[in-house]
Amino acid sequence: MPSVTVLQLDTDFPRIAGDVGCLATYVDEIEILRISGASVGQIVSANPAAIPIAPFEGAVAKARGDIIVTSCGFLSYWQKHLEARTDRPFISSALTALPALCERYAPRDILTVTFDADSLNENHFGDHHTDVIGLPHDMHLRQVISQNLGTLNVELATKEIADFIAARCQSHHKHILLECTNLPPYKYAIMARTGLPITDILSCIEAKCTGTIQPSFL
Repeated sequence: MPSVTVLQLDTDFPRIAGDVGCLATYVDEIEILRISGASVGQIVSANPAAIPIAPFEGAVAKARGDIIVTSCGFLSYWQKHLEARTDRPFISSALTALPALCERYAPRDILTVTFDADSLNENHFGDHHTDVIGLPHDMHLRQVISQNLGTLNVELATKEIADFIAARCQSHHKHILLECTNLPPYKYAIMARTGLPITDILSCIEAKCTGTIQPSFL
């Protein structure tokens, strides 16, 4: 029995250690169910109600993991819908951590980092809309993801992401939430530059199922 089932978008770009879709991120075996046809362009949408959800429903029904997660936080709109279709913990997005975080912080004190800030909106946030920044179009990691490239320059991605987030943090920000599930590999570089604690999809998984994530990625 795998510890985690990942409902992964239909992508081929590299998923390095620390990414939700990489085996090396986890302590035990995982199951990856690739959702045919679910491209980044289809799922990263300002209108998540239009996402074809039937393939994800089918994957939830087949999942064998102790916990089920998705590889894209833009599926947060469908959290309750998909959660109701399984008796196991289901996490669509790190955005599901916002209710608990907003008991400790004002929403404006949380900086959410997303793949595409133009598409992330109240449909995804629900009642807890925070400050939001998105990856610039010319950033290496965004190009790798959006163009589904086969190679990733980890050193370049790390520098660009840490520099970008550090430059956008304001004095009132007290916590960073990484909505994008491809950002956790760069978490320690971000923390080193900003000095802020971070919540991401991996910490959400670990909170539900202790001992699931490799400690080096928490």
